[in-house]
Amino acid sequence: MLGKWPTLTEHALRPPSEAWTLDERRGTLPRMPASPAQSPYRRALRVPEITAYFWLIKGLSTAMGESTSDYLVHTIHPVPAVLLGFAGFLVALALQFSMRRYLAWTYWFAVVMVGVFGTMAADVLHVGLGVPYFASATLYGVALAAVFVTWQRSEKTLSIHSIDRPRREAFYWATVVATFALGTAAGDLTAYTFHFGYFYSIVLFAGVITIPAIGYWRFRWNAILAFWFAYVVTRPLGASCADWMGKPVSLGGLGWGQGQVSLSMTVIIVCLVAYLAVTRKDVQRDKAAASRPRQDAPIAGRSRHAPTRTGL
Repeated sequence: MLGKWPTLTEHALRPPSEAWTLDERRGTLPRMPASPAQSPYRRALRVPEITAYFWLIKGLSTAMGESTSDYLVHTIHPVPAVLLGFAGFLVALALQFSMRRYLAWTYWFAVVMVGVFGTMAADVLHVGLGVPYFASATLYGVALAAVFVTWQRSEKTLSIHSIDRPRREAFYWATVVATFALGTAAGDLTAYTFHFGYFYSIVLFAGVITIPAIGYWRFRWNAILAFWFAYVVTRPLGASCADWMGKPVSLGGLGWGQGQVSLSMTVIIVCLVAYLAVTRKDVQRDKAAASRPRQDAPIAGRSRHAPTRTGL
């Protein structure tokens, strides 16, 4: 009978993992498993839903990060520029980790600062230490693979739909930093080492990014693989676009200037993020939360205020 109180013997013999809950004794909710991993009551997700807005802002942030990094390094001394980028990077991540759920402003601020500092980190190896682009791209590729392997072994998933706790978010941002550094080195590798130039590097990476898109759409590739494949390629694609627009004509660019490109990208990003912050179109919806019953909902056939124990 619904609402029947368990006897002392039943409660004592029941395994701890199946302990009676208060709501079960009251008869208002079905019994919930004690393990958090089995519970449909999930923590709030800390990253956005993957929509067209996500890819648009991601591409713009890569271009903005590339142009801003180049502008700062050439406008002020490289050392204070890198320190400034690193400080902004730490502040952005601190703000993001202080949030209990996804918030458009803090998330995209963190992405932008990762883009700026990731570009600087990749350039330091080549410009400051003289490491060839092929070696730095290989190094960052190995670092990215190491993050993926560690993340998978620790959390058993690389899905962004599982980013609901600080440790998983730490793996996520470590991956984002590695992808930005790898993408920067890969873009410079094709433009300078392989002598493709900026425009043909854009053509190359635009073609490469269609591979995961077509693979997921037509050949049912694994969604996680397709996502991270595309995520990595957006970096060299966006960076190549920024360099093509901002670099002087003598170097194969359009000569618009890195400062103007950075400012234009920033304005567009701010407008798009403001729109998402107001509309919340990119907030991931918790399917479990939508399907679970309300705690105060009465049981079918009973009044909300009816007694729940037998004989009362």
